[in-house]
Parts: sequence; structure tokens; C-alpha cells
Amino acid sequence: MSEEEKTINKENEKPCGMSKKQAIIFWIIFPFVSLLITALMVFYLDLARGPLAITIIEFINIAVAVVLTIIFRNKRVYFRLIPLSAFFIITAILLPLANPIIVKKHATGNLNATPTEVLELQNGKVRGIYNNDETVEVYAGIPYAKAPVGEYRWKEPEDVTNWEGIKDCSYFAPMAVQSSRPAAISSLVDLYAEKSWHPNYLTTYVQDQSEDCLYLNIWKPHTSEPNLPILIYYHGGSLTSGSSADDGFNGEMMAKKGIIMITVSYRLGIFGYFAHQELRNESVNHTTGNYGLLDQIKALKWVNDNASYFGGDKSNITIAGESAGSSSVSAICSSPLASGLFKRAIGESSSVVVKRPPHTFRTMEKALKVGKDTFKEFNVTSIEELRKIPAKELINTSYNNDSMTIDGYALTKYPYEVYEAGENNEEALLNGFNVLEADAFVVPSFLLDPTNKDNIYSRLEPLFGISIAKKLMEALEDEIEADAFTAFNKIYSTYWFMHPHQSWTEEALKNGETVYRYQFTKSNGFIGTYHSGEIIYAYNNVKKERDKASYRYDDSDIALSDTMSSYWVNFVKTGDPNGTNLPTWNPYNLTDKKIMELGSNVGPIDDPYQKLYPIIDEFIESQILKEEI
Repeated sequence: MSEEEKTINKENEKPCGMSKKQAIIFWIIFPFVSLLITALMVFYLDLARGPLAITIIEFINIAVAVVLTIIFRNKRVYFRLIPLSAFFIITAILLPLANPIIVKKHATGNLNATPTEVLELQNGKVRGIYNNDETVEVYAGIPYAKAPVGEYRWKEPEDVTNWEGIKDCSYFAPMAVQSSRPAAISSLVDLYAEKSWHPNYLTTYVQDQSEDCLYLNIWKPHTSEPNLPILIYYHGGSLTSGSSADDGFNGEMMAKKGIIMITVSYRLGIFGYFAHQELRNESVNHTTGNYGLLDQIKALKWVNDNASYFGGDKSNITIAGESAGSSSVSAICSSPLASGLFKRAIGESSSVVVKRPPHTFRTMEKALKVGKDTFKEFNVTSIEELRKIPAKELINTSYNNDSMTIDGYALTKYPYEVYEAGENNEEALLNGFNVLEADAFVVPSFLLDPTNKDNIYSRLEPLFGISIAKKLMEALEDEIEADAFTAFNKIYSTYWFMHPHQSWTEEALKNGETVYRYQFTKSNGFIGTYHSGEIIYAYNNVKKERDKASYRYDDSDIALSDTMSSYWVNFVKTGDPNGTNLPTWNPYNLTDKKIMELGSNVGPIDDPYQKLYPIIDEFIESQILKEEI
């Protein structure tokens, strides 16, 4: 054998795998990287809330990749790349599948629930189901108007068509079409609220969606007693999201306290608040831009027409809502179309009864401009063309349709002006807000650069202007010095939420109404006093939630929930929240300006925002002056 052949053979005999140095590096880095990838997958798959099977398959994928990487570590490079490549390919396939499962939501969660007797309504017969102890009848997914699809998209809601046979009402109807943020993002929001991570790999289910969404749900006591008080609840969600089937305001526990509770689904976003002159022209009422609001009023009319069929008293109806639902309640209180259809109102954490509402309201001029821009976005020249575009495409519009407007039909002037004229609809009002209302909206905007006393002015001035920003800072000088982050959020909370409730209260008092005012202050292991934190207490669902996630609520939360829901129920029944074994809740008055604290302490306190209200008033007056110029 020649020297050259010997050299070639020696080269072929050299190992093709790692050198000793590479092997040392591999055994140092590989375990760390494997654990890091596993931890990231564990965290993400928990946040994603998808099927448990996906999580199991992904863990098998990781384990196989780790084993094969070790086995192939001394193979040639292209062999060593196989486990890694396979891991990323399989992960890329699995992660999009790691989302909650979309289902038709059952009215009680008990698929073996006992069916109710047939209930005959004005438009046909329905059969619901009982709750577990058969003290409450539940009728879910009852249509109150014709499906707003096809030619009925962007039209006033039409009377529901009579149906034949017995409609099964054991499942909620789909919620209105809406943009859904990824489940992982929602989980991160919960993580921020809870301030801790509680892994839960059980499969999560989410309600289905449809443009055919004009349905309501009824919880009524299982009793033959007639003329029960009725509470109608409109969900929140910025007029762009939300569901009438949310567990936070499930009506079972309220029905157990002797009232009928009804939750309403209505059109959202571009389907509920889109405006265009062509739509205005084709409407017999010359209206556009308030389809969701018209849905809400249509549901209210339906309840009036059907109350006697399901044992309700149409002369004793209270409407309620939270956030955009509360804005809607204040608008319904101001609508001539709702006159005589209800008696009282409950508003939680929003109102448009202010000279210039800070949110969920816009001028018709702005609404029509967005309508024109939307035409350009979808490259259409007529409403007929836009109606042909599938809902799943329309919902992804880049323009906001999240506000009501003065359309001359549902709303003939600013709600504030309606109250000034003494033309509002309710006879009594219960309303209020939470401590940290604006945090969930403000904090994400400055997550990487929190507000402090050095930058607070630069953040107030763009919205409020130089003069008002300085006055706000002077009013909270000591608070800013101590904690500028909290003081900044307090200012925004006051502008967006507390001040509109102050305005609503003052206007109602001018008209001789009795007004009960609250601030929710109860901390807990979940949302606490952030925006929407009070809902689960007010509608007595804390205990149900604690049974599912015990770390969120304790016995003190259950006790407060019982107290708050009793206040709400008493107000629905009589217009007065007070009752046996409840701390006295005095009506609000402009002399002592006391509001009811609902928290670890339940009792009257001074309104903490009084010194900010006049400054916000001054700011709004300056806005109006600019409009006139």
C-alpha cells in the first residue's frame, strides 16, 4: 500500500463526531438549553389554554428531540441537525393548535340537567333547563329580533319571526362577531392582575361567534309567583367585545334571591356602530351608527312584551351594565325610544352623561368619516358591496367602531342635554366605580417606562393642555411626590370613569332622583379593584369562581359578594338597596358627598376625587369652547 493510500485510510478512520473539547461544551450547554426550551414550552402552553393533548404531544416532541440529539451527538453534522429540525417543525405545527376549543356553551355546564316545562312566549314555545338544585329555570339563547345578516346587516333590528315547535334553550347562542386576542395575551393580562402564576393545563373552552347574535338569556326562580322584578344586564367590552354568557354575571344566584335576571347580546364593533350616509339615506328612521344601541333597546321592548309570559313584572324593570354596558345604560336612560320601558338603572364604571364623554361616544361627523375610510379600506363603492364581504374579513378592519353617536333617532342630543332638560327615563339610579379603573388601560402604554414625578407632566400635557395639566399636578402635589405612578393613574381614572359618574349623579339629582353611589375597594387574588373587578361580587358569583380557583377569593370575598348582590337585588325590587342585616347605604347628596365603600369595610366614606372634578369640568368647558371657535 502506498503512503498516499495509508493517509487516506487514516483520514477515513477519524471519528466524524465531536472532539473532546466539543463534547465538554455540549454536556455543559445542552442540558441548560433543553431545560430552558422545556420551561418556555410549559409556560407558553399554559398561557395558550389549549387542549391537554397538544401539551402532551409537545412534551413527547421535546423528549424525543433530547434523546435523539444525545444519540446523534457523534454523527456527522447533517445527522445531528435532524432532531433539532424535527423539533422545530413539529412545534410550528402544534403551537397554532394550542388554543382554546371553540364550542357551543351550555347554559349550566351540566349536560344531564333536568329540562323545564315548556314555556310559551309571544313568538313561540321554548324549553330550558334547571340549575343543579332545581331552584332556578334557565332559558338561554332566546331570539329577540331577526338575525341581522345579509340584507339586514346595518339595519334597525326587526321583529323576530315566529317559530314552530319547541325551541331548545339549553345552550347559549353564539356571541357577537368580534376580534379575539390570542389566548396567551389574555393569560398574560390575568398574570399581571394576579401578580402570580398558577399553572392550569386543563383544556379551556370558548364560546362560538356569529353575526346572528341577537339573543338573550333568562334566569328565573322556579316558582309560580307572578310579577317578579326584572333585571336586564348589558355586558361590557368597549362596544367591540364581550358575551352575554360570561360567568361573572351569570344570573343563577340573583334568581335565587327572588328576581328574574336577563342578559343581552347585541351587535359589536363594525357591525354595531358603523355609520355611513348611504345607510342613513336608506333608513326609514334616517339613522346610522347606533345599531348595537338599537339592539339593546329592542331587547328591552321584547322583555316588556313577554314579561307576563315568564312571570315578570314589566312595570318593575331595572337595566344594568358595566363599562361599555354602563355607557349603554346611560344612553338608554337618554333615549326617547326607551321611554316608559324600565324604571331604574344601575351603572358600573362608565357613563356618557357628561358634556363631552371621554369614551364610547363620538360625533356623527367623525362616525361618517370613519365610514368613508372603511369604504376605501375594503375597496367598495356601495353598502350593497360592503354587505357582501364576509364577517370574518370585516371584523379585521383597521378603523375603530367603538362609539355611539347622536343619530337623531336613538339619541337626539347629548345624553347630558337630555338630563338637563329633565327628559331622562329612569326614576332611581345606583352607580359607581372601582379604585384602579384606568390601570389596565394606562399601565400597558408605559410598561417599559413607568410614570414617575419627572415625566408625569409630559404625559398629562398632550391630553389636558398646559394649564389643566399644571392644575391637576398641583391638586395632587403630595400624592405625586409620594407615588407619581399611582397619582397619574388616579387622574386618568377620574377623567375616564369617576368624573362621568359624578356628572351622571349630579344631573339625576337635579331631576329629583334618588341616587346611590359606591366605590369598590376589595383586593383579592385576581382582578381586585381594577376595571370590572366588582362584577363577580355584584352578581353573587364569587363562590362559584372560588370553587374553580381557590387562590383568587376567600371567605371575606364571599361575604362581600353576598352583601353587594343583596344591595343590587333590593334596589331592583324596590329602588332602595337597604335591607335586613345590611350596613345602611344612604342616598348620595351634594352636602356631605358621601359614597358607599364596598370592600373590606362596608360603609360611607368621603369621595376621594372631589378636588379633581372641578378641574375636569374646566377642561371639558375648554374643549367645548374650542369646538365653538
